[in-house]
Amino acid sequence: MNRGSVETSLAELAARIRRRADGHSGRFVLGIAGPPGAGKSTLARGVRDELNLAEGAAIAEVAPMDGFHLTNAQLVALGEMSRKGEPDTFDAGAYVDLLRTLRGAPLGSPVPWPTYSREIHEPVPGGVVFDRQTIAITEGNYLLLDDDISPGWSAVRPLLDETWYLDVPRPIIEQRLLRRHIRGGRTPEAAKIKVAQSDLVNARLVEGTRLRADLVLRKSGRAYRIV
Repeated sequence: MNRGSVETSLAELAARIRRRADGHSGRFVLGIAGPPGAGKSTLARGVRDELNLAEGAAIAEVAPMDGFHLTNAQLVALGEMSRKGEPDTFDAGAYVDLLRTLRGAPLGSPVPWPTYSREIHEPVPGGVVFDRQTIAITEGNYLLLDDDISPGWSAVRPLLDETWYLDVPRPIIEQRLLRRHIRGGRTPEAAKIKVAQSDLVNARLVEGTRLRADLVLRKSGRAYRIV
């Protein structure tokens, strides 16, 4: 364990959010940020499952940022397909608007939320629907970005009740992303180009937002370290 870090389990992280959400007016929103390939989706689903297991009911659900990718047709029309995944290839305004709706909607009022399919590489409208869940976990690369870097993103942070940053060494990220792109249909050479020219550029951009989070976490076996 690194000096100054504290190891914590997934259940303990979920319990932290449950305590924070108790007595909260409206829906509590946790944001999980970090570079591409960090494991944000896995952490978000893990916290959701722990919350629901402990409560014995579906009190939490995941609201991924990736559902706000521009469609492939839109990116082709803009001539930006090779830049897919960079901050301005998402509809940040739509993400902010729906996040605000999700926070303010009365419990029991359905709020459809888009997801993203890694099989068809497209957003899926209404991939998940929030209803009576009192906790929303939104995860994505750019939750802590400011408008000096890319317009529209700074409006996200005020809508999050707590934010975590998932920190992962860059060589690990690079290997994960290579495997992801190859599984998605790219050749090894094309995957290397995409990682070098896009993903790692995005990773460096996101790393600059690390200190804006309430917690910085690193994976440690089956647990996490709070740095």
